[in-house]
Amino acid sequence: MALTPCGVPPATGPGHFSRVPPCAACTPGMIKELIDTLWGFCRRGCPRQPWPFSSFVCMFCEIMGSGRGRCREERAIARHEVREIEQRHTVDGPRQDVALDEDDDVVIIYNRVPKTASTSFTNIAYDLCAKNKYHVLHINTTKNNPVMSLQDQVRFVKNVTSWKEMKPGFYHGHISYLDFAKFGVKKKPIYINVIRDPIERLVSYYYFLRFGDDYRPGLRRRKQGDKKTFDECVAAGGSDCAPEKLWLQIPFFCGHSSECWNVGSRWALEQAKYNLINEYFLVGVTEELEDFIMLLEAALPRFFRGATELYRTGKKSHLRKTTEKKLPTKETIAKLQQSEIWKMENEFYEFALEQFQFVRAHAVREKDGELYILAQNFFYEKIYPKSN
Repeated sequence: MALTPCGVPPATGPGHFSRVPPCAACTPGMIKELIDTLWGFCRRGCPRQPWPFSSFVCMFCEIMGSGRGRCREERAIARHEVREIEQRHTVDGPRQDVALDEDDDVVIIYNRVPKTASTSFTNIAYDLCAKNKYHVLHINTTKNNPVMSLQDQVRFVKNVTSWKEMKPGFYHGHISYLDFAKFGVKKKPIYINVIRDPIERLVSYYYFLRFGDDYRPGLRRRKQGDKKTFDECVAAGGSDCAPEKLWLQIPFFCGHSSECWNVGSRWALEQAKYNLINEYFLVGVTEELEDFIMLLEAALPRFFRGATELYRTGKKSHLRKTTEKKLPTKETIAKLQQSEIWKMENEFYEFALEQFQFVRAHAVREKDGELYILAQNFFYEKIYPKSN
């Protein structure tokens, strides 16, 4: 939704806001503040007094009251942000013909698994992007579908590799691993991720669907009103807590092959392991998130300089906590652990944990209860031929 400098769209009716030219005076933050204000009117009801803005408020409430309203809002803000950045980059002429510096020609993809502390980590990237001079982009897929259509895969690969205005870039979203090599690109992005104990992740997701979290407490969730505990769900054989719901971290790392989403596939497990080792720069675990951030800061300072201190002291480090969550009993856990699906997901989790701890052991040292990153531990010698 394009807005005029004062933040008021023209009275042309739904679907015609895009005719208004973008304005440098409008920032994404201003637009979001305006929309949040309008939402406040919607919750209180359309204003009755005859003031010039009232007709637009009512129209806004009607549009946003539909099931697609929020989607339209998010897309409108995203379009404005993209236009703003592209205009800023093209003030001195198009950038397509300008070769990027090697440090800037970098893209990180964080294909985040739901309920693994991904919001806490992503907020660090947002807080650092202005200071460290890179872009952060959320990959918003329809209905959070982690599998892209073939045509969307092509579009996404092309965007990520050729969109120079967004480099260096940090992309994040709930999508499964996508192999860029099969599309013939010259330079692949850097993949990172975080995984979590599979039962703990499922329990968190179960209560999240019912009670939400402290990030957006007023948002109505899909299972809101269902008061059944996770223990009660397992005892009753409910679908939301079935072992099949554990099958998520393996397919996220396995990728876009059909077999990846075949619940209980041994091939999918082995492919996920292969990708974790060969295609991911670093995979951390939720339970040791600070160490994951510390390693990223040491290895990729272009993006993560200052991340460790920000995580320790920032207000957003533990921003998103699922509310009303009750830990499952030992009996519930034991019942889930009888499943072959849990055994495979847990095998993958243990594999990832072992690999992360191996990387950490060779990168840090502990002193007085604190971890310290090792300094460079190699050098070059016997360099020939000798320069005159």
